[in-house]
Parts: sequence; C-alpha cells; structure tokens
Amino acid sequence: QVQLVESGGALVQAGGSLRLSCVGSGLALRNYIMAWFRQGPGKERELMAVTNQWRSLSHYADSVKGRFTISRDNAKNMVYLEMNSLKPEDTAVYYCAAKATWDAVRDAGTYPNWGQGTHVTVSS
Repeated sequence: QVQLVESGGALVQAGGSLRLSCVGSGLALRNYIMAWFRQGPGKERELMAVTNQWRSLSHYADSVKGRFTISRDNAKNMVYLEMNSLKPEDTAVYYCAAKATWDAVRDAGTYPNWGQGTHVTVSS
C-alpha cells in the first residue's frame, strides 16, 4: 500500500519556525519528484516547494521564497519542509505529494500520490 504521511504541523506564533516531515511507505521517494502544497481556508491547493530526485532542481512559490526550504533524505525515505519567519497567512493544511516527472509541477492535479495533510496555524 502506497502511503505518504506528514507530521510536524502545530500552532505557532508569527515569526516562529516549524519543520514538517513526510515519510513514504510502499513508495521509494528517491525515485520521485517531491513537493509540498498547502490549502488555506477557502483557497485552492497551491504549490509551496518542489524538488527533483537528485536535488538539482527546485522551485518555490514567491510567497515563501527565502523563508521555506525543501529537503530530502532519500536514505530515510523522507522529505522535509523547513518553515521560518512564519506569518498568519501561512496558516493552512500542508500536504506532501509525489510524482515521477518534472512537468507541470505547480499543478496539483498532476500528482498521483498524496499524504493526508498536517495542520499549521500561525497566530498573530
């Protein structure tokens, strides 16, 4: 059974930091492009960060550039999202997702594998 499981979401004050983790089971993450999306209340799911299998390509949403960092540990089958200088507008459910090819990486509909999400709430 293919599963992605996120963890690390929490309530944090503005200006604080969090690290989200995503572990894969039944799926060798080293073979996949890994991404973090988020979906805020009443909003569409949007890409925050994505990296390819060899860490040679990455892309960040403008809203999080310089604050969020995606990383992966292929040996542990895990992907992380380090989030710094958090703002109330970062409040959302954060999802990790996996796909095989680097095309349309911003389009959530192109990712066949998703986790269940982890909640991040940033208080002002």
